[in-house]
This record gives sequence, C-alpha cells and structure tokens, in this order.
Amino acid sequence: MRICRAQREDLTPWLDLAAEVEPLFGPMVEDPVFRRALSRNIARGTAYCIREGDGSAGSRLLAGLLLSPRPPVYRIGWLVVAKSHRRSGLGTALVEHVAREIPSPAELVVITFGPGVRGGEPARRFYVRTGFTPAETVAPGPSGIPRQAFRRRIDPEGAPAETHSLAVHARDEAPED
Repeated sequence: MRICRAQREDLTPWLDLAAEVEPLFGPMVEDPVFRRALSRNIARGTAYCIREGDGSAGSRLLAGLLLSPRPPVYRIGWLVVAKSHRRSGLGTALVEHVAREIPSPAELVVITFGPGVRGGEPARRFYVRTGFTPAETVAPGPSGIPRQAFRRRIDPEGAPAETHSLAVHARDEAPED
C-alpha cells in the first residue's frame, strides 16, 4: 500500500469514491463546491490517496483524504475508505501519513458526526483510536446532521523534521475549502 498525492487524473476515481458515501454525507459528486475543493486540494498537493494495487494516477481509489493547511492548524476536510476496504488500516495509514508531514507543534482537526448520529459512531471511534480527542460541538452540516470537532496535537517529538513537507503548501494557501 502506497500513499501518494492525488493527480488530476485521479479526479474521476475520487468522485467514484465520493459517490459511495453520498448516502451518509449527502450529495458531493454533482456539487460544484465539493468539486472545486477537490480540484484545489489536488492542485496544491493536499489530496492524499491510496490507489488499488498501488496503481498509477487514474486507477481506482481505495481511500482518500483532503487536508486544509492553516498553520498551526491543519484540518482534515474529508476522509473516506471504500466500503470494500474498511477496517483494513487504510484510514489510519492516511491519518498517520499526514500527521508525520505536519510541521510541529501543530494541531490536526477534523469535524465529524456528533454523538448519537445514526451511522456516525464508527467514525467517532476511528478518530479516538487514531489519537484525536472529542472537542467542541460545531454547527450542523448542510444536511442538518449534528457535528463535533475532534482534535489531535502534533508535538515536536511526534513528527520527524525530515517529513515536514506541508510547510511549503501552507504558504501558497488557496481560499477557504
């Protein structure tokens, strides 16, 4: 399994992955806001993916993560693992990969389902298992689903200096995604 930065050729496979989770997250594939955010992340190198069979750009995606760098806060804006590959370590691998790339000290934040949301408990448990702490409640999502922030500190000893490649991308930050 190889984690890589998505390329333009990965746009269609990424949308295929997004279609798989639309019943839980709401419409994305035809949503111009999602498409723009995805394109921006791909262009600036903050769209991470795992391709089937370690294939080339344009191959089927097994997992994907979008990261918004606003040092010292880095936000996971989207993390999905294909249903056929859930509970196989791909989501954890993506989170740990970006955590190693973030210059420390910093904070990694994700907004996920609030307590009691049907279908949201697996995501909440996943983030706790990967070192996040449940934090403040945030405004409901566009579909009205309650949401909560989860936060993870990135300490100097937790991220080797040679992996801090996101510092360059943060300087060229695109508008809010």
